[in-house]
Amino acid sequence: MENNIQRNGEAEPAKGPPPVPIAKANPTPNNLGSNTVKKDKRMNSSRFNISKNRELTPLPRLAEVSAAEREELFAQKLRQCCVLFDFTEPLSDLKWKEVKRTALHEMVEYLTNEHNVITEKIYPEAINMFSINLFRTLPPSSNPNGAEFDPEEDEPTLEASWPHLQLVYELFLRFLESPDFQPTIAKRFIDQQFLLQLLDLFDSEDPRERDFLKTVLHRIYGKFLALRTFIRKQINNVFYRFIYETEHHNGIAELLEILGSIINGFALPLKEEHKHFLLKVLLPLHKVKSLSVYHPQLTYCVVQFLEKDPNLTEPVIKSLLKFWPKTHSPKEVMFLNELEEILDVIEPAEFQKVMEPLFRQIAKCVSSPHFQVAERALYYWNNEYIMSLITENSTVILPIMFPSLYRNSKTHWNKTIHGLIYNALKLFMEMNQKLFDECNTNFKQEREMENEKLSQREVVWQQVENLAKNKNDWMQNADDDARYNYLDYERGGEMKNMRNKDKPLLRAKSELPHNNDTIQALQDHKRADDYLNSTSDENKC
Repeated sequence: MENNIQRNGEAEPAKGPPPVPIAKANPTPNNLGSNTVKKDKRMNSSRFNISKNRELTPLPRLAEVSAAEREELFAQKLRQCCVLFDFTEPLSDLKWKEVKRTALHEMVEYLTNEHNVITEKIYPEAINMFSINLFRTLPPSSNPNGAEFDPEEDEPTLEASWPHLQLVYELFLRFLESPDFQPTIAKRFIDQQFLLQLLDLFDSEDPRERDFLKTVLHRIYGKFLALRTFIRKQINNVFYRFIYETEHHNGIAELLEILGSIINGFALPLKEEHKHFLLKVLLPLHKVKSLSVYHPQLTYCVVQFLEKDPNLTEPVIKSLLKFWPKTHSPKEVMFLNELEEILDVIEPAEFQKVMEPLFRQIAKCVSSPHFQVAERALYYWNNEYIMSLITENSTVILPIMFPSLYRNSKTHWNKTIHGLIYNALKLFMEMNQKLFDECNTNFKQEREMENEKLSQREVVWQQVENLAKNKNDWMQNADDDARYNYLDYERGGEMKNMRNKDKPLLRAKSELPHNNDTIQALQDHKRADDYLNSTSDENKC
């Protein structure tokens, strides 16, 4: 199936994302001597529902029976491989484990070399065997709350049951890639529930399993068109939980690698669903502290989107500036790497929209005391395309960058940074000599004004200090009455009021304005109780 065939507004996934390193090779050099201590591999085992009856009888080989009997024998071997063993006990059931391993290996070769072997009867048997062997409870994380996993330094935790799992995955791939495979029949068994359980396995700590899972999901996405939207949605949910809840997942790099191939095949114009995925899912992934584990794959996905739709450049760069790390220098270097890849594909019109906030951030990076951050930012001046963009917009960029470059050319502690800054200043000078001289003059004037303000501030603080010192000296030398009167003066007479306790406290009442009409009306309507005889009134009633 070709990668560029478009179906329902999408294309088949294409290859291209940077591969995830599977495992670190640690060969022992001969010149280290015999005293070199080799680390033991970290092993762990998933929790399987161990079969009660594990005694397997070897079946005849598929090549030894007639063509009419091979279908039934193939189904029997698939059922036989549904038996699960306990791999936490390496020496248990060795004979029967070998029977299962041999059967799996034989079926892999059978699917690879033979044709017309996947009949309608085989589909439920094969997919049931895959489900029983693969879908399981993963072991708890070996380091759930510790430092992030570094694939270059840390040893991965390997799956103890891998000798069988590897053959199951290989058989699954041969099953999906076989020319006999018919998605119309398989869709009855490879459904949404099957995919949810498959996605859960991406959290496995064994990088070999995640690599197989990546290829399996890739093949399913290419063959089952009706499940594509569901697969993307569920991957989004994995990312949401990773960003906003757990911040711990072992398969983010592999999922991003799959998405990189999917994005590469998106048809134009991009759907709103895809734009939402970029802005609300991919870009917030930059916030997570374990960014270094999956950053190359994430960068590839972002750049693929910008190559598809350059109008997304402005929101992408503004989001990166929003999530820019403040105290994590290695992460800041990663942001600078990604930003350069974005600038390599940016259009001049889009560059003008973001150049001011962008170069204000680059100016801060140039001023960073961490020499790797400053060095990575100054390497932008070695990029020909970025320099062409800077040249076209030098009237805006040079005034932003000049103060940081000039100041750090004098004060930065690293000599390598000095050389890179002088190179950048030289390029700016050759770019526009007149503007360079104006920026130099303005910078010196601003620096003089800053020095003058600092001098004035120093004078004012010296005056405050002298006043405070004189007051302290006077308070120490004055007698009690003078000190008391001074405090009374400072507190606004509060102490004086406290001393005159015999004087009654009077409250001045506010006087209302007099209105003659109101006074007359009140007098006319006043009750005349003093002039009425209540007894005579009762008699009259």
